[in-house]
Amino acid sequence: MKTKLTAIIVGAGHRAFVYGEYALQHPDELEIVGVADPSPGRRARTMRWFNLKPAQSYESAAALAALPKCADFIINGTMDQHHVPTSLPLLAAGYDILLEKPFATSEDELWQLVHAARQYGRKISICHVLRYTPFYAAIRREVMAGTIGEIINVQAVEHVSYHHMAVGFVRGKWSRRDWCHSTMLMAKCCHDLDLIAWMKSGVAPVRVSSVGGNFQFRPDKAPPDAGTRCLVDCPIEADCLYSARKHYLDHLDRWKYYVWEGLEHVENPTMEDMNASLKGDNPYGRCVWKCDNDVVDHQSVAIEFADGCTATLNMIGGSSRPTRLLHLIGTKGEIQGCFEDSHFVIRHIDPRPGHEYTERTVDLNVQGDMTGAQDGHGGGDGRVTKDFLHVLRGEVPSISSTGLEDSVSGHLMGFGADRARETGTVVPIKLER
Repeated sequence: MKTKLTAIIVGAGHRAFVYGEYALQHPDELEIVGVADPSPGRRARTMRWFNLKPAQSYESAAALAALPKCADFIINGTMDQHHVPTSLPLLAAGYDILLEKPFATSEDELWQLVHAARQYGRKISICHVLRYTPFYAAIRREVMAGTIGEIINVQAVEHVSYHHMAVGFVRGKWSRRDWCHSTMLMAKCCHDLDLIAWMKSGVAPVRVSSVGGNFQFRPDKAPPDAGTRCLVDCPIEADCLYSARKHYLDHLDRWKYYVWEGLEHVENPTMEDMNASLKGDNPYGRCVWKCDNDVVDHQSVAIEFADGCTATLNMIGGSSRPTRLLHLIGTKGEIQGCFEDSHFVIRHIDPRPGHEYTERTVDLNVQGDMTGAQDGHGGGDGRVTKDFLHVLRGEVPSISSTGLEDSVSGHLMGFGADRARETGTVVPIKLER
């Protein structure tokens, strides 16, 4: 029998629910025994979802940390800027933490959390869910097996779909650095930076450069006659690709956890409620070209590793299709694949007459191993929680296991890239402070 562990959700938003859902799928392994969130509505929803009592509800992480320890670990799903401030008192109170990414919003915060975890001897795993997907885990196994030799170059690409770009980084929670404290690169692509670091595990990144900016989503790019709110004063709304009606009313479930946050107090909001919300002060009803966003919509990053390997990451927002691509070129071969297609190819040199290379396809055909609308990231979401339970029980973790220290390189590459883009310089990376 596996030891049943208990957890408390801190920050009762969508991501924490995704990880906490493992308790509903596997009640013999995990039980959610509390919730801490400043929102009474979110606390009430979590209590209903996990059958909690009023005594198991806390108004803040600080209030929880002030009490005797009452669970094995914390699922911290707060917003980016709250990850470190909420985690520090919980570490001091004796909790291990499953922490959403990015785990920090600056280098100072990063080292503050690392040193606290070391000081208190706590375990922290970062929710880099892509590591846990069958697609990326299979590629990592090939790299570890030496299938392509030493990696010379890593090429990663993320195309952020037009509706994801608009909801997250133009109209939404990650559109301004003074609000979420994260750049778009760190909020969206710290997954990809982590994958690059993982593929080069054991080899330190030494310097990074970057360019990019906001090309599209700004007032001077607005179509002629565009209004300020889609459903209020825009005569071209019916023909606009970024119409709030088309994005959110015609696709009610796609981004419901973000767009309808202002209606959380309504148990079953109607279409009239949602239409009125978009016409009112709901930020998701704004014209995408006339918002207050100040983050990039595209960025290119170049990284050099200590062994001379180079890597690039290209992030482009506003694509028709969401796509993640990875291409590893090694001394003995190469691996190239598309995450959304769930397969990759392995190529090797073939100098025989009439040949050039051999190619083998690895087809995973994986769409996720959990049921329900909350499944995502190619089956990685549920595996993150499962793996952390292995860690806490002292069992052998998976090759994907992402301890705090394992996540440092990818974060430092991202922080360095943003500083390089802002200053027009090449930034050195230091892996210790």
